[in-house]
Order: sequence, then C-alpha cells, then structure tokens
Amino acid sequence: MTTSPQPSREPHPDHDRGLEFDLSTLMSRRSLGLFFGAGTAAAALAACTPGGGSASGTASTTAAASSSATTTPTPSASASATPSASPTLTRAIAECGVEIPQETAGPYPGDGSNGPNVLEASGVVRQDITASFGTSTTKAEGIPLTVTLTLLDNASGCKPLAGAAVYAWHCDRDGKYSMYDAGLENENFLRGVQEADANGQVSFTTIYPGAYNGRWPHIHFEVFESMSNATAAGQVLAVSQIAMTEAACNEVYATAGYESSARNFPNTTLTSDNVFGDDGGIHQLATMSGSAAAGYSAGLNVTV
Repeated sequence: MTTSPQPSREPHPDHDRGLEFDLSTLMSRRSLGLFFGAGTAAAALAACTPGGGSASGTASTTAAASSSATTTPTPSASASATPSASPTLTRAIAECGVEIPQETAGPYPGDGSNGPNVLEASGVVRQDITASFGTSTTKAEGIPLTVTLTLLDNASGCKPLAGAAVYAWHCDRDGKYSMYDAGLENENFLRGVQEADANGQVSFTTIYPGAYNGRWPHIHFEVFESMSNATAAGQVLAVSQIAMTEAACNEVYATAGYESSARNFPNTTLTSDNVFGDDGGIHQLATMSGSAAAGYSAGLNVTV
C-alpha cells in the first residue's frame, strides 16, 4: 500500500450532517428502491440507561449468541429455526414497542450512497470485521469488542427479525475510516454484513472504536430486509448508530494505541453530539460489559 501523508484530524466537512442530507444521496443509490421509515421513527429501545447500568445477565447471553454466529449464514436455515427463550431475547421483546431512531449514515458509509460500495464485494459477509478482505489483509489494532444486535419487528408484535441482515461499520482507534481516509482508501476493515439468526440476532467481532472531534464514539449500522438486499445495496429498513458508554471509553482510551482518542474524547459529550444530543443517546446507548484487559461486549435491541 502506498504511504500517504497523515490525514487531518478535523472531521470531514460533510460528516454526519443529518438524515435529510443522507436521504438526498441515498435516493441515487443503485438498486435502492423504496427507503423505509426515513424521518418517521421517533425513538428506539436500548438495553440500558445512560448510566450504563448492570449488564451481567445480558452480557453472558450476548456472548453465547455471538459464539454461534457464522461467516457464511444460510437465509433459509436461519428463518426456519425456532427462537430459544433466552433471557436476552425475552427482555428485548418485553421492552419492545418503540422504533430505533433513524440517523445519518455519515460521509463514510461505503454502501454506494457516497462513493465506494463494499456491499457488493465478495467477502463482506463475515462475523470478524477486524481485518480487510480481498486484496489486503491489514488488521485494525485495538481493544477487542463483540457487538450483538437483537432485531425486532414492531409491526408484528416484536417478533424477532430472523433472516434480516445488518451492515455495520465504524472508525479505527485513531478515528479514521477505511475506504475513505488518506492512506486507507484500499482498506475495508471494520466493515461487514451478518444475517440475523432465529432470535433476530447478529454478532460482530471487532475492535473498540476511537474518538474523533465532533462526535461521540459510535458504531454505524444499516438493517436490511434480507441478506440479498444487503449484498445488493437494496432496500433499507433502518439506518442508525450505537453509542458507546462513557465508562468504557474512559478505560479504553487510557490504553496504549488510543492516544489520539484520549485527546479527542473530552471535546464532545452525549448531549452535545449532533446525533445523540437530542435525547442524550438513551435509546441507542449500548449495554456494555468487560474490561480493557479482557475485551468488551456491547449489546443493543433494535426495533424496526
């Protein structure tokens, strides 16, 4: 890979300008069709409150769910299986009823709506997204993080969305995005697609995202009706973001390798963030467990 000058640490001028800005670019996306729910969802269900809360029970079931995820999911098998009555799923259904807020995909989606499209690349369907795939195998370094989303269909009494698909992406520990930032144009790490199992759950193995000026630490995701829609950049059910917890950020950013994040993190709060600031991120704040030494697990209930 060609060595490039270090990019500016200032956020992109179009970064996270809001859902209205994204819609204008999404409408030109190839094979997009009908965009579902944009601008109409008011709030979402999170598995915790802004303080982080207790996550021991949820974390154990989240870890169990993540261990069963595969890199080559089979839509028919997932859709036909019977959901188990796990505590995670039971709690998610009990708390279901409010849809996930629709948020900006930002200027670095990599989904064809703003430049390159990783969704049509062979290899994007995977659980472990820490390394690039295809022509590069560069691995993003950082504190290990497992992210599990539980997808629920609000219109069907909060039935798990088995067979739906999620595309997740986020910045590296320096706050840079593969496919876009200088020196990372030929990388596609920290991006991947997974299909929801019978419990409506998807799980990704990744690293803890960094902090950059102007944004609270977060993970982007798009929910698609099916795997075929996801890998063809098709119909989108929801576009939203996961907010990381303050306690986990403070611990992670105190470790080696996250020095730039440690400098940037104090500059933006949940309430001043231009995405989570309207409600302090209460509906998108992840349930977190773990430590910087052992790695973290994050979980979020996503009602669409």
